[in-house]
Amino acid sequence: MTLTKDRLIASIVGTGTTKKEATQIVETLLEAIKSNLANGEDVLLSGFGKFCVKEKKERRGRNPQTGQDLMLGPRKVVTFNCSEVLKDRLNQKKSHR
Repeated sequence: MTLTKDRLIASIVGTGTTKKEATQIVETLLEAIKSNLANGEDVLLSGFGKFCVKEKKERRGRNPQTGQDLMLGPRKVVTFNCSEVLKDRLNQKKSHR
């Protein structure tokens, strides 16, 4: 199941904060991440991973509907590199019953 913003807020409410406070925490965190990425800065969350802004150069592309060749302009994209801690947790062997 996908972790949505609402489910994230609900999990914070479970720690004893109000829904209003939890919503403000999540919104503030996401706004800080978006702001730093928009400014071209990387975002490192220790034990989780790093969001990086990468420059993509102009490149050739193709319109999938018409098959016509076209040039795609340069743009910025966000990539995510997970931490070793997260990689290890993702690759833990499940215990067999």
